[in-house]
Amino acid sequence: MRNLKDSRSLIRQNESAKKSKKHDANLQKNSTLYFQVGLIVCLLVTYGLFEMTFETTIPIITERWEPDDNFSIEIPIIKPEPKQDEPIIQKRVVNPTKFVPIKDDYPTIFETPIIRDNPPLNPDDIVLVEPPVDEPPIDFIKVEEVPIFPGCEKKKGREAKSKCMSDKITKLIQRKFDIELANELGLTGVQKIQVQFKIDKTGRVSDIKTRAPHPLLGKEAKRVVDLIPDMTPGKQRDKPVAVKYNLPINFNVQN
Repeated sequence: MRNLKDSRSLIRQNESAKKSKKHDANLQKNSTLYFQVGLIVCLLVTYGLFEMTFETTIPIITERWEPDDNFSIEIPIIKPEPKQDEPIIQKRVVNPTKFVPIKDDYPTIFETPIIRDNPPLNPDDIVLVEPPVDEPPIDFIKVEEVPIFPGCEKKKGREAKSKCMSDKITKLIQRKFDIELANELGLTGVQKIQVQFKIDKTGRVSDIKTRAPHPLLGKEAKRVVDLIPDMTPGKQRDKPVAVKYNLPINFNVQN
């Protein structure tokens, strides 16, 4: 009995398996058929489109533009003015026979040369002007009246004025002379610069001469001495004279 049931179940399983296989085969056949039918329809539609004729309408332009005879541009015609002939001016011919002579009532004046009778020149009356002689400057220690430095006018006596002048020049040198120049030049120790200048008859400092260990130190000394202001000139026998002045400049360069 049990075997019978098993055999029936097997038969049912076989039948169901056959039905499923048949259904799958039918689906595969149907899809292929649908594809072929669709492809044929597309080809027929495409062929029909190529065979169809479309009517093309070309617009016909009947109007034509014709120039308007009434339209025109007027260009004014300018006629040149007739050239006027210049009037001919007739020159008047002067008849020389119509001149009337005028009587000259003025007497004739003859110029006579003027001769001056100058006396003969006496050679002794000729005064020769000799050119001014540039007298050599007098040493400061020998001049009767020393030059007066600005600010020393109230000092009395030669020695007081000389000391005042020396002090003023010393202060000027200390303020204006560039001592650092010796360091830049690599100089050490005591540096001595000799300066000589002239105070001319007008009181101005001129003819500056220097002697220094280095040319640049001499140039610096000349620059500073040139800053000395104008003074009252020295006098010899109550006349302004040039005075020679010696100025030593000494300083020590320490490392």
